[in-house]
Amino acid sequence: MPERSTKDRILNAAETLFALNGASGASLRAITQRAKVNLAAVHYHFGSKDRLLEAVLARRLLPLNAERIRCLEACQKEAGRKKVRLENVIEAMVGPALRLSRDENKGGRIFMRLLGRLVLEPDARVQRLLTGQFETVLKKFKPALTAALPHLEHKVFFWRLHFLVGSMAHTMADSERIQLISGGVCDPNDTEGTIECLVTFLCGGLRAK
Repeated sequence: MPERSTKDRILNAAETLFALNGASGASLRAITQRAKVNLAAVHYHFGSKDRLLEAVLARRLLPLNAERIRCLEACQKEAGRKKVRLENVIEAMVGPALRLSRDENKGGRIFMRLLGRLVLEPDARVQRLLTGQFETVLKKFKPALTAALPHLEHKVFFWRLHFLVGSMAHTMADSERIQLISGGVCDPNDTEGTIECLVTFLCGGLRAK
């Protein structure tokens, strides 16, 4: 197995420490110690701590969002001139995210924990990073969503989109809790089953009058 590059070691170390301590709590000194590199290497590859956080997010979110858009476009192609079913639109949005959350080779639980922490960070720079990433997805998905939900007022549409994101984030970041409260009946490791349940729940809420 090839040795990881210096850049990858820094990204992996930063992802773990940002997840454990938050963006403000993880120091560059701790990151360099975990990655076994010197501070100059961080500045060479990323320039600053803020740029490092941006790179950590982009490494996971850019491929994730590209896969979401690919899934949506496949559904649109299959639908032809008809509107895409709401279930297919929602599956294209949440399916890739839940599969990533279960894939340790793509960040898995560590990255989901990081996202969970960052959503609650009061830092405006962090919130701009997250909002910017989501706006890219929303721009692609909004026409399909509004076509599938023509009865929703503009304000109600965005409230329900807000609840959709919250349900998805909670499911990704805290999957073990459902196994505990269900006494083992619900298996969070059943990724496709989880996606199916979440899509059914979300579509019911989105369609409500």
